[in-house]
Amino acid sequence: MVMLSGQVADGFTTILAGELIDRFGHFKIWHAAGSVLVAVSFSSVFGGCIPCKIFGTSSSTLETVCYSLFAAIFNVGWSATQVSHMSMVNCITLNSTSRVVLTSCRNAFTMIANLSLYAVALIVFAFTKANTYADVENQYQWIAYSSIFVGCCFVGIFLFGTKEPRFPFVKKVS
Repeated sequence: MVMLSGQVADGFTTILAGELIDRFGHFKIWHAAGSVLVAVSFSSVFGGCIPCKIFGTSSSTLETVCYSLFAAIFNVGWSATQVSHMSMVNCITLNSTSRVVLTSCRNAFTMIANLSLYAVALIVFAFTKANTYADVENQYQWIAYSSIFVGCCFVGIFLFGTKEPRFPFVKKVS
C-alpha cells in the first residue's frame, strides 16, 4: 500500500510537473519546493509516525495511512526536483554535445551521492554500537538525518550557485 501510493503520486506528478514547468518556467523554484518536500517526507519516515505520537496511539491503520501519505509526498517532491533539474539542461544549451556532458556530470554526481551514503552508513555503524532495537533505530536515524543535511547543503549550493536559464519556450497562460 505504501509503495503503491508513492508510485501513483510519482506517475501523476511527473506529468503535472513537466506541464507546469513548461507553462511557467522557474526551474529553481520547482527544484527548491521539491527538495523541501523530499527532506520533510524523508525525515518523517525515519522519525516515526508523527500523527501516532500526536494522538498517542499505535494504530496500524493510522501508521499505514501516514506512511502512505509520506511516500506520496516524497514522490511528489522527487518528481518536481528531477523534472525541473533535467529540464534545465535543455535550456542551458542548445548544443547536443554540451547537453550530453551536462547529463553525464549529473549522473556522475548522482553516483557519488549514492556512494557517499554508503560511507556515511559505514561511519555510523563503525562508531555507534547497537545492542538494542532502539540503538539500531538511532543508527538509521543518524544516517537519514546526515544524508538530509548534506543533501540540503548541496541543494543550497545548486540554487545559489546556478544561474537560471531563460526559457524561451514558455507558453503564456491567457
